[in-house]
Amino acid sequence: MPIIPDQPSELILTESRTMRAQTIERTDVLDKVKALALLPDGTHATTEIVAGYYEVGVETIKSLVKDHRAELAENGLRVLAGEELRSFKDLCHIESRARSLAVFSRRAILNVGQLLTESDIARQVRTYLLEVEEQAAPEVRSGAADLVALAESRMRVLKAAAGIVDAAWLETKARLVAARALGEEPEVDPLDAPLYVPDFLRDKGLNRRDIESVQSWFGRRAASLYEAEHGEKPGKRQSDLPNGSVRETYAWTQRHMPFFEETWDRYYAAQFPTQLDLGGAA
Repeated sequence: MPIIPDQPSELILTESRTMRAQTIERTDVLDKVKALALLPDGTHATTEIVAGYYEVGVETIKSLVKDHRAELAENGLRVLAGEELRSFKDLCHIESRARSLAVFSRRAILNVGQLLTESDIARQVRTYLLEVEEQAAPEVRSGAADLVALAESRMRVLKAAAGIVDAAWLETKARLVAARALGEEPEVDPLDAPLYVPDFLRDKGLNRRDIESVQSWFGRRAASLYEAEHGEKPGKRQSDLPNGSVRETYAWTQRHMPFFEETWDRYYAAQFPTQLDLGGAA
């Protein structure tokens, strides 16, 4: 299964908001790539001007704004209306009956170039930005290179495990590795978060000795319930044990919680009443 596709290095800016933030002040790059025409105030551009600069359709810019409005607004995108719009029209000699007008600052225009994938001009802007980033302090570049090298080695291991361990678990791990290499918080569906039998049993109030006694059979019984519903056992993953050894276990995630709860209710609830149960019986 493909985990992370190969892609041109300049596309790192489209993927990493952290990298975009690091280069957003370099608005001088815009004029190095192509002459940028602004409104008469010398500060702003309309959607049409931005589309013309990047040589794409107006609808392409509107779609990008819709998808990234919060980030663009942080970098100077504004939608004018009312008295503010009337004053702006007078200042910039704009003749329009529109009740609102989107205007982009130079930072917002650069932000569009960081994100826009359908434009050769935007690609050139990103290439320039990365060249600027390459001139950063050597220790910064070294740290980033170490992160990338570590991520690449981990990705190779994950790709080698394709077909051997659970595909959903592999994809979640790949997302974590990629996000950390980009200096970002991983975006993982909470339901894809790993679910471990010992943690579940601990939450049910079992002590360490009881967990060690119960967990093996608990996992097998949960897997049998899963197999009865899906016709196959859950996928597997490699788990590191406290003693340093590695063991293959089922790749449970939070999506499988109902099977854990059913296993608990069927086989263990009566044997290990929870504190809530004890309190209710008092």
